[in-house]
Amino acid sequence: MTQQKNQLSEGVVSDSEKDKDIFSEMKKAGLHYGHKKTFNNPKAANFTLKSFSELNFIDLNETKKRLEAAIDFVKEIIRKKEVILFVGTNPAAREGIRLISEKYGFPFVSNRWLGGTLTNIKTLMLRIKYLKDLKDKKESPEWEKYTKQERRKMECEIEKLEQKFAGLTEITKLPEALFVVDPKIHDTAIREARIIGIPVIAILDTDDDPNSVAYPIPANDSAKSSIDYILNKIGEAIETAKKEMPLADEEEE
Repeated sequence: MTQQKNQLSEGVVSDSEKDKDIFSEMKKAGLHYGHKKTFNNPKAANFTLKSFSELNFIDLNETKKRLEAAIDFVKEIIRKKEVILFVGTNPAAREGIRLISEKYGFPFVSNRWLGGTLTNIKTLMLRIKYLKDLKDKKESPEWEKYTKQERRKMECEIEKLEQKFAGLTEITKLPEALFVVDPKIHDTAIREARIIGIPVIAILDTDDDPNSVAYPIPANDSAKSSIDYILNKIGEAIETAKKEMPLADEEEE
């Protein structure tokens, strides 16, 4: 019984030597820790291990399989030179979401999801253009024509809009995919993506519905180490796909 408990707490039921290092890395990052059973979503049963404690544990075999499927999809997006919008507003996800997005030139949301970001993107882009116009005005000789009070008012407006649209200022069209950390706290983003028909990749925990997204990745979605592990794997997939792109372009020519 004790041995069974230990195995369940580690979140692994496979003894494959080939996967030993991968599972070890996952456990070290804490991917297998789920929520308390009282918060369990019945639809998450496919990747939740039976446990004797109050805490749910995630089957890392399922995590590995679903992560590989998500990675294949990400590579496909990159090869087609399409856009992924990264979303993660909980404290553990913000930095990682910002870093991966800035590194590869993708839009992101790390503060607050604005309703209509996807379903009303034309209005969003008009507001972003207004922000850029204000910033251009500030850098031009025209700025001196305004009174101190007018300049101060416009500076406050710039600051407010920069905070509001942080990560979205370079967006020019709808993304081809959405990457979300924790669908439960980003239900509006998921709903908008489904309305538009944009596939969603998501890091989700035992309290989430995996059927709400196209590419669910079962993992601890509230621990920084777990989120960073997944984001690093996604980053490696982007790197790999980008390296393959010149070869694909040459073959096409």
